[in-house]
Amino acid sequence: MIRSGMAIGVWSLEHMHAQSYLSALTRRQDLREVRLYDSTQPELVARLAAELPLRVVSSEQELLDGLDGVIITSANASHREMALQAAEAGVPALVEKPIATTVEDAQTMVEAFQRAGLVLGTAFPCPFSPAFCELLSLKRAGALGDLLAIRATNRGSMPGGFFIELERSGGGAVIDHTVHVADLLRRLTGSNPTRVYAEVGHGLYHQSWDDSALLSIEMGDGSFATLDCSWSRPRSYPTWGDVNLRVIGSRTTAEVRLFDEHLTHYPWEATPARWVSWGTDLDAAMIDDFMLAVRNGGVPRSTGEDGLWALRVALAAYQSARTGAPVTLD
Repeated sequence: MIRSGMAIGVWSLEHMHAQSYLSALTRRQDLREVRLYDSTQPELVARLAAELPLRVVSSEQELLDGLDGVIITSANASHREMALQAAEAGVPALVEKPIATTVEDAQTMVEAFQRAGLVLGTAFPCPFSPAFCELLSLKRAGALGDLLAIRATNRGSMPGGFFIELERSGGGAVIDHTVHVADLLRRLTGSNPTRVYAEVGHGLYHQSWDDSALLSIEMGDGSFATLDCSWSRPRSYPTWGDVNLRVIGSRTTAEVRLFDEHLTHYPWEATPARWVSWGTDLDAAMIDDFMLAVRNGGVPRSTGEDGLWALRVALAAYQSARTGAPVTLD
């Protein structure tokens, strides 16, 4: 039974999205408490505790005890262990993308939460974009006709940190930026991906981790998509990256840019210009959806199964790049 005034926790600051989630949570008026547990960055924890109305806890047990929901924002390879701890404690979880680094880990997580009767969500904010929702409405109304092809990009800047430590991230640009668009493709086409071909490179930073890739994804409805998921944005670029879709239908063509609502800020100082978003806070919308599912015993818009499917596409891309052949998804 969920009490009025929920307690929500954020577990780890390793992923940069954690700070956005904390900001969204602490702005809410309907929470009894916001908890934070992180054992890796004490200086950042202290700064956030001074800036935001949250409670810093000193252990996993203190975090999970009596908690109504937890957002897991650790390095990718730690998601499984943390999620299983949450499930054992009876705490619903929203897990940062990618949901895991292996299909086996993701499947274990999904099954654990199913057995416990708990909500498991994947942190996919893009389905809450008004632009994507309008595109989805056009498709469902038949305005696009039959979907033929989709050109997608999810290009970004190289984030550093655990993202380029392969044993902790599970990969580079491909596992980081394939999953968002793979999820959107499933929603838009109403079908699952059936085959993936990928060319993956290391030509931007010349390191062991992948920094560039081009995927071709065949969907169950007969359409196909290409995806550029490269970390190709330089440090001087005015924003982190993009999520864009150009959709070719039998009746018309549509294009959406999910993060195009911005102002360009030119500082007086000799620093690069920055884009400042004025659009919908997609992270806040995603958290609201997760909390609603927990409170009402419902299903979040992005489930653990959605995260599993998106991960399968990313891992298929790596397999395709290794073998030089398309990979079929069952």
